[in-house]
Amino acid sequence: MQKPKTITPEDIKEERIYAQWGLTDDEYEYICNGILHRLPNYTETGLYSGMWSEHCSYKNSKPVLRKFWSDGSRVIQGPGEGAGVLDIGDGQAVVFKAESHNHPSYVEPYEGAATGVGGIIRDIFSMGAKPVASLDSLRFGELTNPKNRFLLDKVVAGIAGYGNCIGVPTVGGEISFDPCYDGNPLVNVMCVGLMDQADIEAGRASGVGNAIIYVGAKTGRDGINGATFASSQFSSEEESDRSAVQVGDPFMEKLLVDACLEVTHQHKDALVGIQDMGAAGLVSSSAEMADKANSGVDLNLDLVPQREIGMTPYEIMLSESQERMLLCVKAGHENEILEVFEKHHLDAVVIGHVNGDNQYRLFHNGETVCDIPTSSLVNDVPEYTHEVIQPDRLKNVAEANIPQIDDLNDMVKTIIAKPTIASKESVYRQYDCRVQANTVVQPGSDSGVIRVRGTNKSLAMTTDANGRYIYLNPKLGGQIAVAEAARNIVASGATPIGITDCLNFGNPDDADSYYEMDQSVEGISKACEKFDTPVIAGNVSLYNETDNEAIYPTPMIGMVGLIEDNQFITKSDIKESGELVYVIGDTNNDFAGSEIQKHLEETIYGQIHFDLETEYANQQLILKLIHAHLVESVHDVSEGGLITALLESLFGQNLGLSGQLDLDSAQLFSETQSRYVVSISPADQDAFEEMTGQSAHLIGRTNDSHQIDLALNDGNYVDDVATLKSIWKDGLSCQMKLKA
Repeated sequence: MQKPKTITPEDIKEERIYAQWGLTDDEYEYICNGILHRLPNYTETGLYSGMWSEHCSYKNSKPVLRKFWSDGSRVIQGPGEGAGVLDIGDGQAVVFKAESHNHPSYVEPYEGAATGVGGIIRDIFSMGAKPVASLDSLRFGELTNPKNRFLLDKVVAGIAGYGNCIGVPTVGGEISFDPCYDGNPLVNVMCVGLMDQADIEAGRASGVGNAIIYVGAKTGRDGINGATFASSQFSSEEESDRSAVQVGDPFMEKLLVDACLEVTHQHKDALVGIQDMGAAGLVSSSAEMADKANSGVDLNLDLVPQREIGMTPYEIMLSESQERMLLCVKAGHENEILEVFEKHHLDAVVIGHVNGDNQYRLFHNGETVCDIPTSSLVNDVPEYTHEVIQPDRLKNVAEANIPQIDDLNDMVKTIIAKPTIASKESVYRQYDCRVQANTVVQPGSDSGVIRVRGTNKSLAMTTDANGRYIYLNPKLGGQIAVAEAARNIVASGATPIGITDCLNFGNPDDADSYYEMDQSVEGISKACEKFDTPVIAGNVSLYNETDNEAIYPTPMIGMVGLIEDNQFITKSDIKESGELVYVIGDTNNDFAGSEIQKHLEETIYGQIHFDLETEYANQQLILKLIHAHLVESVHDVSEGGLITALLESLFGQNLGLSGQLDLDSAQLFSETQSRYVVSISPADQDAFEEMTGQSAHLIGRTNDSHQIDLALNDGNYVDDVATLKSIWKDGLSCQMKLKA
């Protein structure tokens, strides 16, 4: 946005220009009379608008975020830095975080998704870690809408385009579809890094006289004040603001990764701190780095590399141009650091210094254009509390109906073809999942798994969310979100060790939305403490609404697990004919929020049932079975119910199955939690059943017939596995009108 030279501080106040940038009247009044005791100028007002936005300040969500459980014996760095860090033994650490890029991806889906990947990768290497894997979690409206098909196509292309070029494998993810995401898709991305604990860095600018160095891409007018844009809701009648969307360059980011890791590993004595220029750009990184060290900075904006002519201080400071980092370097070591970036063909310029009076000063064209307390941008943000009021719709909730199924064969084919249930191969085959040559388990199993080089260990990782459950019961739904992620990790042979999150909700001023956020966080925290998976990093994305219609409350859980011995890596595919197949856990009539309920009744409703103790017990049982070498495959039961999990386990090797279940047809689609489908060698049956007791229910035995043949309480289910696999595999691509 070009600064109109005629706009004075008085004009900003009288014309309420500050309100266009997201500041309320009370906030502006507080800045004027409670902090500065004068009217802020154009640039200063812009800085406050970006830093006080929900996206940067969490002013509506801080009271809720404090409920998260962030302790744990493995925690090295919890929330507050670029990413969280956990101890994985042998002097090594895993670093991970997730971010949302929802609004930008709706406006400009390719660049919105691509720059989301780029941003989260920078958070990882800013900690001193090498990015080793990426994942995503996506939500779209129904694919019957051409706009949603377009969004899915371009978002996936953006994730693939950036991740493939930069050389970070995309090893997992998940996608769901519901009408509530029509005007507001969710694009959440997660990155995982590995490092030696001795190399951990922090985003701090301390030491009077130390240099502030800008490195990376030149600053342009893309993404200006994107933090404020991300902190407002959409209107279908308004023109989309494409100027608030960044444009990425993965090839430059690869250079930036290599250069920054060289600095953090080989020039530690010169480096004081390092941070990504993310939301709110240069002002966010510089102010946060200074505030953490209780210091201030003086920056000369004339020295900032710029790719466009005549940029104003407002534009320079609030641009969210990608592939940029900010470093604080000890005085006298500037050339040492500048030479590293010159070697990698990147801009690197000393643009300022740390001061000792805690002021945040900006100079431009020989004038002082900003002089405010540094802490006022970061710590003086008003914090808003809201009353937690249960919505009427969550009171006296009836049980969901048990589905009436007239043709079981037809219903199975219908459900497995649903885009939420169907194979996502048409998506993940666009991703390079094997670059860096560490990927052990590729997308398509319960978790992605990468090896830790130089050890016999691996890391399992997953992303999970289910907004339907949380909409129906926020607290239990929050527990289920963590539990489902943990089931995926455990099914891969790993012990869950920690989570990151993206809290995707509507307008916090709406009582229902705030209740959903508050209660789901309580549920997430309770489950995390039970599973010993502390929340070590995260992101909040509010105002996910269009025309005052909110999305389902959709907190995404990104979880990492540790496999301490690679012999325990487990996959979901049943491997051979003749294996015995069991379901671990009881199946009940749980249809609230299920795929079959949505299909038959075109809505979701009913009571959610979940028991955290049962979940934990079954997870521990699965790990015991894996460590005792008593299972050949493990697959968690989730969306679509037992029939979906069972078929997915058979599809890998095109196996048939003959057996029986003490269930009715409808219960094949029940989404009861805490269940797994496992296969074992017949030779291990006695030892397996002794260990599992009443928790395991024999389904049958695999064979080479290529048919599934199950005797149920209300009849037999017989169908051709190859036909079912074709329907499942092509379900999503058919709706996208792509070739299978």
